[in-house]
Amino acid sequence: QFLLPGIFAQTITFGSAGTSIGLADDLQKGLVDRLRSLPMSQPAVIVGRTVADLVKNSFSFVIMLGIAFAVGFRFEGSLAEAALATFLLLLFAYALSWVHALIGLSVKSVEAANSGGFIWMFPMTFVSSAFVDPSAMPDWLEPIAEANPFTKVTNASRALYTGLPAGGLPWQSLAWSVGIIVVFSTLSIRKFNSASSR
Repeated sequence: QFLLPGIFAQTITFGSAGTSIGLADDLQKGLVDRLRSLPMSQPAVIVGRTVADLVKNSFSFVIMLGIAFAVGFRFEGSLAEAALATFLLLLFAYALSWVHALIGLSVKSVEAANSGGFIWMFPMTFVSSAFVDPSAMPDWLEPIAEANPFTKVTNASRALYTGLPAGGLPWQSLAWSVGIIVVFSTLSIRKFNSASSR
């Protein structure tokens, strides 16, 4: 009951990395230039990519949830709380897809997108409450883990899934996700408008 919400959060976070690889590949193959020449909304290319990755992430989550139930995980809160927990996890994954979109549009190759897309996610997911309570961490690391947005999302979903008091965690998780989407979608769309094939 403690561990699996952290695994849910980590898995869908890593699943968002497909956006950077896909966009870098599209740029490298010249697809972006072809799409730019069409009479269509330019941001639709990136929005479509991030939404497609969200759908794939959702399928992965459903499979993972089925396996979790098979090994004994249960919703101890209400179905509405479980639905909210799932929404917060998928929204955070979608927000991170926009971070990956900026990375994919900024690097020079698919290999660089792959490396750049994953390298920062390891410290974000491991220096968090996903697998260890931050209070058990060294004194200098605990406040970093507590302030980590990944910790906020993990704690919110864990509380909602297990029927514990969530307090303001759902609102904090929502605020982080929306903030990331607003900032990185703006930066990604600007980058896309100036990007060219490599």
